[in-house]
Amino acid sequence: MSHSDLDRAVWAERFAAVAAENTTREYPYAAQHTTVSPDDRALPVELHPSFATSYDWHSSVHMHWLAARLVASRLAPTLEARLVPVLQAHLRAEHLATEAAYLRQTPHYERPYGWAWLMKLAAEVTGSEAPAIRALAPGFVPVVDVLEDLVTRWVSGAAHPVRHGVHSNSAFGLLLVLDAARSLGRDELAATVSQAARDWFGDDAGWPFAWERSGHDFLSAGFAEADLMRAVLPVAEFAPWARAFFAEVGAGDAVLTPTVVRDENDPQQVHLFGLDLSRAGAARRIADALRSADPADVTLADLLGGAADRLLASGLQASVGEEYYSTHWLASFAWDAMEAREHDAR
Repeated sequence: MSHSDLDRAVWAERFAAVAAENTTREYPYAAQHTTVSPDDRALPVELHPSFATSYDWHSSVHMHWLAARLVASRLAPTLEARLVPVLQAHLRAEHLATEAAYLRQTPHYERPYGWAWLMKLAAEVTGSEAPAIRALAPGFVPVVDVLEDLVTRWVSGAAHPVRHGVHSNSAFGLLLVLDAARSLGRDELAATVSQAARDWFGDDAGWPFAWERSGHDFLSAGFAEADLMRAVLPVAEFAPWARAFFAEVGAGDAVLTPTVVRDENDPQQVHLFGLDLSRAGAARRIADALRSADPADVTLADLLGGAADRLLASGLQASVGEEYYSTHWLASFAWDAMEAREHDAR
């Protein structure tokens, strides 16, 4: 792919079509609801009136984020009229109140990945440049109230982070919550998350990137951690931290190269497309932070930034393909990586 083929404008209409399809597709749906009695037989749409589409709850949340983000971007005008009514229908205040109540009643549900994307969606809606989307913001206030309480109790009660490359990863969740908390003016939550990041990751160095990449990762534990610390540390403090953290990474290492997916119908193996996309976005943001810290010392920045386009190109086609195991979630990671590439992330 050429560099111009990686621009958001080239992919926006296809991503919008995927978002429209996913946010209205109710089945199949992988419910993670814990049944508590023989009478507990509610359908997904009854439990989750906002997020009962796109295969599972967390994917539904971040595909709604993608839809809202695309509307605000104005890059998919032919599908905007289809996306806005879906968002208005699903993100009504009464539906969000049901979602908030469910989260309060099941405080470990979707921790932290689903929480993080819901915070990101709340921030997107609240700050949207599209008036029809921004009008939905009041309904998110009780949701964010619940999430702030859940995140605060989670980090205060956990001595160690989770470093797996999947949904349970602590660093990825904290980053999305931190960015959203800052955008929403939740200063106490932002401070809590920042302190947790320092406590959990502040002393890390020489991360063993060669050990990364299990067969179903969609996150790099190392890149997720470094991306979080980029957001937490002042640039002058982040640069030496990053150089120590990436000390074992060199050109041509596996962590900087695209993955191999042999079976695109395997729902776990296709996570690796997401791994490429999530690394692409993180690598770009980290490289930009390093360059801003010291424009004369760009060795690590060039190494990471040079890998970003290769990683982005690797996962793009799967995000708009025919396989639902890929298309129900990948496009949101692709869009995030493209925004990082074009220096337009919120």
